Amino acid sequence: MTFVGRCVLFALVLAAQWAGAAPLKICLVSGSAEYKSDESLAAFQQFLETHYRAVCTRAFGKDKGDDLPGIEALDSTDVMVLFTRRLTLPPQQMAHVRKFIDAGKPLVGIRTASHAFENWQPDVKALDRDVLGGSYTGHYDADTPAKLDFKQPDHPILKGVAPFTTTGKLYKNPQLAPDVTLLATASTADYREPVAWTRSRHGRVFYTSLGIPDDFKLEPFRKMLAQAVFWTANRPIERQSKTVKD
Repeated sequence: MTFVGRCVLFALVLAAQWAGAAPLKICLVSGSAEYKSDESLAAFQQFLETHYRAVCTRAFGKDKGDDLPGIEALDSTDVMVLFTRRLTLPPQQMAHVRKFIDAGKPLVGIRTASHAFENWQPDVKALDRDVLGGSYTGHYDADTPAKLDFKQPDHPILKGVAPFTTTGKLYKNPQLAPDVTLLATASTADYREPVAWTRSRHGRVFYTSLGIPDDFKLEPFRKMLAQAVFWTANRPIERQSKTVKD
């Protein structure tokens, strides 16, 4: 059998294995009231469970709060979608988060995930720097529309996703980790910033600094996030056999 033939056979065997697998289990972790993360992630859950073989649990807390009810679901979750802002969790709850991330399990971070926890050790910036690979230093002041430019349009996360425009304040990330793969930048007439990238330093990670409520209303953004969820889990995209319109 030729090399190409062996590759095709391997892909078919892998697809058959995943076809019999359980739906992807996703824990949506919310706590960013400034960007209405509860509403956005609830809508994203409906999008995922309608169009993909996925089932979601929720751990929704308060912005800058000290409690994430349901976070123990991480112990039996395939992928964590993290969208919190400056939470200070009690040790027993933080232990679930640290165990999941330290084990190198799949992580999708959205916007304020770069400063998700005030008591992440050794400092509040460590999750952004050491796990996500970013360097968040604040955001620009103006809500100026910024057009996305895909740097890796054939990457599985961006495949079939049309470039779009965001109207949120762009986050400043002046120096990404050298081992990230930059997927997209966004530009105005005055500045350009990285807005989406992956990292595989210790398990697969995807991060996007986008995520304002209007971004979640865009089909390309939702599709990018959904494909990121499956990519981080190292599973092929698994769509529902029958779906309904959004």
